[in-house]
Amino acid sequence: MSEERVRIRVSESGVAIVAMARADKHNALDFAMFEGLIHAANRLAQDRRVRAVVLHGEGVSFCSGIDIESFLASSSGIDTLLVREHGYLANFAQRAAYDWSRVPVPVIASISGNCFGGGMQIALGADIRIAAPDARLSIMEVKWGLVPDMAITQSLPRLMAIDVAKELTFSGRIVSGRDGETLGLVTRTTEDPLASALALAEEIAQKSPDAVRAAKRLYNKTWTGADTAAALALETDLQRQLFGKPNQVAAVTAAVSKQLPTFVDPD
Repeated sequence: MSEERVRIRVSESGVAIVAMARADKHNALDFAMFEGLIHAANRLAQDRRVRAVVLHGEGVSFCSGIDIESFLASSSGIDTLLVREHGYLANFAQRAAYDWSRVPVPVIASISGNCFGGGMQIALGADIRIAAPDARLSIMEVKWGLVPDMAITQSLPRLMAIDVAKELTFSGRIVSGRDGETLGLVTRTTEDPLASALALAEEIAQKSPDAVRAAKRLYNKTWTGADTAAALALETDLQRQLFGKPNQVAAVTAAVSKQLPTFVDPD
């Protein structure tokens, strides 16, 4: 069931295209969709061929948020989302968003149509968000008398000031993709976000996979941290791991010769 909800295709260049496939429901999150997203993130995290990931929703919308009716109708109910398995920092629902930060390569979310509630938080779990100008974005949980709880504490502080985050969360208001760009919810807007996301992923796929993975790790570990010494030490450690390795040599050779580089899969 989860494989029907989320489809994965990996191109020859190493770009993984992940599609939420419940277009008739605007890709609303039922249990199978949560399960599929978690499975996809874990699979891609272990695939050394993958250079970048594009995450999008089939049909007109990215993801309209949780399908509350499906959980209320199930025997286990919504409590299943709050279960935290042994060994994981995040609970089941949180992992659908948080696990994308654990994928070692860049994840680009292509956003069109509705991107509400849990869908917004999944998009925030990506490294980069490219949205249509008329996309509809909302941290919508207050509408249901709830707080956003899909790892938003780990994503939103990297993107905006706390007063802006509070205003969006307290009101639950819907903003356009264009306004979301101004507010920091999305990276940029374009009329064809999927094409732009794929083009960016292909561009990243042509860079040293070792350097790209190291850069994601560096920023994820240090961007909002207060430990200056640890952050500076990590810069040095990661650089030492790259110097003189085959992919770093290939990058230099390509830059000097103005030829396309040939990279090997990371160890």
